[in-house]
Amino acid sequence: MTTGGGARAPVSRFGQLPPTIRVAIIGLAGAIVAVVLYIIGRAIVTTSSYSSVGFFGQTGIGVFRLKSLLATVALGLAVVQVVLALWIYRKLPLAGRAPKPVPMTHRVVGAVAVIVTLPVAIHCAIAYGVKFTDTRVIVHSLAGCLFYGAFVAKVLLVQSRRLPGWALPVAGGLLALLIALLWYTSALWYYNGFSVPI
Repeated sequence: MTTGGGARAPVSRFGQLPPTIRVAIIGLAGAIVAVVLYIIGRAIVTTSSYSSVGFFGQTGIGVFRLKSLLATVALGLAVVQVVLALWIYRKLPLAGRAPKPVPMTHRVVGAVAVIVTLPVAIHCAIAYGVKFTDTRVIVHSLAGCLFYGAFVAKVLLVQSRRLPGWALPVAGGLLALLIALLWYTSALWYYNGFSVPI
């Protein structure tokens, strides 16, 4: 209670920790999510034929086409996310101050981007699991696990107060980078005739 008679909101023990410790704990939570997804992905029994697991009624090459389209949509939304974040942080040249709807738009676009990735990720997990067959597949598998860990960390950061100013932009940048890497190792691979350009 305050001396003026008003009630003060209780402060959690987490909120009392130094900001850098809270960022480290949130990062650890994201890393745990990534590791759990990795373990699950390694434990999944893969199908004998990748084309036997359908995706929204598609099989065979149709799966690659649809997943590549959804990955490209997610990449486009990630680009919008980065532009909106730059605007919010006043780092977008000639844009001025972001109007009030921009932060909410940023959150909605981010939520839609993650939702678009979910069916793709679930299909990847069910059909392939986490594989180590070649460099592209290794990078794609690990980036997929890290993406959802980074997403959990970013959501936790958004819900936290009084953190270092660099924490949220770094988490958002990491998410955008991971989406680009996932797109590069999957959709671009498909669009480039099943070959990753270097």
